[in-house]
Amino acid sequence: MTRRSRSPDRELREGIAFALLQGISPVVFRECVERNGSAAAAFRANKDGPAKHEALQNADAVIARSSELGIALLLQGEPGFPSDLLDLTDAPRLLYALGSVSLLERRRVGIVGTRQSSGSGERITHQMAGRLVRSGAVVVSGMAFGIDAAAHRGALDAGGGTIAVLGGGVDLPYPPSHALLHASIASDGLVLAEARIGTRPTKGAFPKRNRIIAALSETLIVIEAGDRSGALITSRLALELGRTVAALPGPIDSPRHVGTNRLLAEGASFIERIEDALSIAGIFESEAAPVEDAHADVSDDDPAQARILKAVRTGATDIEELARSAGLSPRDLANTLAMLELTGHLVITDGATVSLASG
Repeated sequence: MTRRSRSPDRELREGIAFALLQGISPVVFRECVERNGSAAAAFRANKDGPAKHEALQNADAVIARSSELGIALLLQGEPGFPSDLLDLTDAPRLLYALGSVSLLERRRVGIVGTRQSSGSGERITHQMAGRLVRSGAVVVSGMAFGIDAAAHRGALDAGGGTIAVLGGGVDLPYPPSHALLHASIASDGLVLAEARIGTRPTKGAFPKRNRIIAALSETLIVIEAGDRSGALITSRLALELGRTVAALPGPIDSPRHVGTNRLLAEGASFIERIEDALSIAGIFESEAAPVEDAHADVSDDDPAQARILKAVRTGATDIEELARSAGLSPRDLANTLAMLELTGHLVITDGATVSLASG
């Protein structure tokens, strides 16, 4: 008599049950999956008992709730699970995905940074994320305040192509004030989480979230990171995983740039202009959208930029002359010049002369 094969639904149920089974470390879970061929087979190979029965009940609840909310379940060892995460010794057993799972198949660039970001840092992040998305890449970040949010918004404004990795449940916006951003990413991008549905993040959840961002990012870009920024944790993990890490420089007296400047001193790739980010990520100019007019996208709410550009257009050619004409403090002048150079508005030579970039 031929034995009937198990249905896909039963395979999924048993595989998720094994992912939810208590008392199995990530390393043992992976060994069992590889030895048995699948999580479902590893579950069946486990000794029967109350723990298995409870795990099956939990799996039923997870499958039902995920189906209700439109959440995909990505199980380690099964198609759809991001293979890059297997570079982690403690790779997630199960991921919850809300949105377009196909984004995981595209080139991914992580952008992270401080929650206490500057206006110029957020503008650079927004522009950079937009350029990356228009060139075909997907921007990965953590949906936190500051640089993370600017990266997601820049990607969304360019047409989508962003992945938010959360520390809590994929269905719960965090921070709660980012509910609209969460909804936009779920609609036009992808929200990803390791935590169970309905789980609120605890303090220890964010380092776990960071390791997923690091592993998913083929290239990781750090913009404005302080001395103890979580972005530095993500960058260290990315380096350990063999990912390319790049950073933007900043003033040496700026607390927001202590971490990024240190990364550069330790060998991170140097980003001088947004085009550098594309190059470092392996995106060639022929793939990218045409560069916009270098003088057309100055922020209307940034008078410092406008004053500097006006001074250059009316004949100022060196930094000392610009400082007098624009009436800015040395620190504000340095920050604004750095942003204008990075976004392609100005060209600054080693001799400290300044000129408008060509259109």
